[in-house]
Amino acid sequence: MSKAEQTRQFIIEKTAPIFNRKGYFATSLSDITTATGLTKGSIYGNFKDKDDLALHVYTYQSKKIADGVYQQIAQHTTALKKLFAFFDFYKDNFKNIAASGGCPLMNAAIEADDSLPFLTPKVKRSFELWRQRLISILEEGITEGEFKQHISAEHFAITFMAMIEGGILLSKISGRAKDLSIVLDNMKDMVNRDIKI
Repeated sequence: MSKAEQTRQFIIEKTAPIFNRKGYFATSLSDITTATGLTKGSIYGNFKDKDDLALHVYTYQSKKIADGVYQQIAQHTTALKKLFAFFDFYKDNFKNIAASGGCPLMNAAIEADDSLPFLTPKVKRSFELWRQRLISILEEGITEGEFKQHISAEHFAITFMAMIEGGILLSKISGRAKDLSIVLDNMKDMVNRDIKI
């Protein structure tokens, strides 16, 4: 990376937790300059405006989550193990997710829907990729004879997404990681009962 690219990456990484905790709308320029130790001129010399920085921060955060999930899934060869690895990613990483302000996809989705329309297309794309990844695993299981033929991969993918996000929210609010663990364990029970042959 060039020095300019390193500076941009530094700004993104330093401000990502602030955007995620405080929200994109509530994060001020002084929050950004304090976190980075850079001047207002340096920030705006690297990004067009706060919205531009917010888009780059969201891209960084969503990619970090997606890469982590992919690495966990890539260690397995069967659809069932891939699906459980998907669930386990959130159990294994809940402390880090909670410490950084919660799930950046959910936080951005709530905020984008309410007041940040410029962010909405990127957030929609992230959730669509997440849905497609789950559908792909479920369809692989159907094709390989691991999962029941009659199931709707899309319906289960959407249900799993909602359960994961709901579990993260409950755990974050309660301060109890076990709330998410209960949801994830019930998801595995659902797979064993309703999906697996």
